[in-house]
Amino acid sequence: MNFCKDRVVIITGAGAGLGKSYALELANQGAKVIVNDIRLEAAQEVVAEINSRGGQGLANGDDITTIAGAEKIVSATIEKFGAVHALVNNAGVLRDKMFVGLTEDDWDMVVRVHMRGHFCLANVLAKYWRDLSKSGAQVDARIINTSSGAGLQGSIGQSNYAAAKGGIATLTLVQASELSRYGITANALAPAARTAMTLAGMPDLVKKPEDGSFDHYDPANVASFVAWLVSESSKHVTGQIFEVDGDRICLCEGWKSGPALKKGGARWESHELTAVVDQLIQKSKPAQKVWGS
Repeated sequence: MNFCKDRVVIITGAGAGLGKSYALELANQGAKVIVNDIRLEAAQEVVAEINSRGGQGLANGDDITTIAGAEKIVSATIEKFGAVHALVNNAGVLRDKMFVGLTEDDWDMVVRVHMRGHFCLANVLAKYWRDLSKSGAQVDARIINTSSGAGLQGSIGQSNYAAAKGGIATLTLVQASELSRYGITANALAPAARTAMTLAGMPDLVKKPEDGSFDHYDPANVASFVAWLVSESSKHVTGQIFEVDGDRICLCEGWKSGPALKKGGARWESHELTAVVDQLIQKSKPAQKVWGS
């Protein structure tokens, strides 16, 4: 298939799990794929599989959490394939603990990999695409970020991960607003699939059905949506967050102003506010429950 023919795509954390599934699907759809993973051998194995199927890939182990590392990745991509059309920010890490048990290292590691990892490559590429646009070139570029249900509604035992993933969702909205003038779209996924992480945490839920029925948690179900986002067909869609699992695609609705009360030209006094806040809560639409609550 050639749905993504000649689109050059960088995928982070693509040595296994969802990232590997994205890489294989995109290569199958005609894209040229840069498989980035801190485990270079894992990236090389994915590229070997891509090449064995007649696709084109490049393995890369540079650090996504520094601008210097991001610049190396982009330079290697352009040297190999002559251009970059899309970035799939997929790499992540977990350090799950209840909030009171978190250490500074637990917090910093998760925020660094997720938030700095999402920032550095996108920042380098946004400058690259901006300069192309300003030179008169037609740019049709994609930033595809990875949020999570944990980031959209919270998850007990994952406050560091939830905070990072919530920040990524908001970052996506800002990127979409700022970068559209250069021909760049920015969207995010909150995927659910069978990976090493989900098999460790919820094996019974995500296991492959033995009866041959639809495999809801097959990572390939998410990969086909990523291929659509990478393709030229998605150029009219930006600033959206999608939950994707199995045969389900859900467009997420973000924070928006809800019920309001005005006193009318005077300051609210402290003793008045209990009744005011109770009335606002009563009028509001409840948030989804935090995962695990």
